[in-house]
Amino acid sequence: MDTPAFQHLLSLFSQLSQRQRRVAQHELTAPHAIASLSTQLPACHGCPHCQADVAQLAPWGWSRELRRYRCKQCRRTSTVLSKTPLARLRKAQCWEDYADALIKGLTVRQAAIYCGVSKNTAFLWRHRFLKAMATHQSTQEEGIVEVDDTFFLESFKGMRGLHRPARRRGGKGRTRGTGPDYIPVMVVQDRAGHHADFQLEKMNARAVAEVLKSLIAPDAVLCSDGAGVYASFSRSQGITHQVVHHRHGERVIGAYHIQHVNGYHHRLKAWMARFHGVATRYLVNYLGWRRMLERYGKGVDIRHCLHEALGHPMQHTTGT
Repeated sequence: MDTPAFQHLLSLFSQLSQRQRRVAQHELTAPHAIASLSTQLPACHGCPHCQADVAQLAPWGWSRELRRYRCKQCRRTSTVLSKTPLARLRKAQCWEDYADALIKGLTVRQAAIYCGVSKNTAFLWRHRFLKAMATHQSTQEEGIVEVDDTFFLESFKGMRGLHRPARRRGGKGRTRGTGPDYIPVMVVQDRAGHHADFQLEKMNARAVAEVLKSLIAPDAVLCSDGAGVYASFSRSQGITHQVVHHRHGERVIGAYHIQHVNGYHHRLKAWMARFHGVATRYLVNYLGWRRMLERYGKGVDIRHCLHEALGHPMQHTTGT
């Protein structure tokens, strides 16, 4: 509101009744939706434009009820939302409700009703919120490391001009299990709980080595089923490899097993079922969404979700 409009508003206060004055006073003293949101957001970590230290940021007014800063080095202004997936999104007063909808695992239409927005807005927000989450996972795993793969049916959900007849609400592929209609997802987890998963184009030795080479510590013990791609990777990298067949009586050999990743597969598939098929182009985002819920467990709250969406997770996601 500009100054003349504000002055005109003040001039009308003398015409208010006692009841109207009480209502106005209540509105002025009640916490603003954006003010409430600002307490949930992380502090600025530095200039998003030139990466200068936070000490170089000077207060520079306000923008959309959030503190704005000006960098002493590049002279550009920013807020905590600048250069993040949530920048320039509207209806910020609904973001806390939307973060809660993500925690509850609501579908797009359910989230739209829950937050009072259109389904198109709910869809846009979903992948804006999940964009940064999808990058938060372990980058180093040590000790006993479990690895196993699972498969999701390839989906062109939401796309036009399919090269095959459409499958309704997920459907079934032409082949079973590991055929060309299925997308492989490899899950890796060590005993300290550091977790990572990867959507692969093909389940072959080259694709597996590309993602595991920098992830697995040289002195780790890699536990897997009898798949040859993991044995090939272990030999090429000089890593100790323990095979644990997924058969009755052979699933545990001393301290070695892959029960943690198999349990995660079960939880992931059960959670994904509510969406009746996830578009393959968005599968990475959904994997990141599930990792976020697993990382915080039952203690996950709106603040965790907003920090993750802005690229500042509140728990370390890398191995130590």
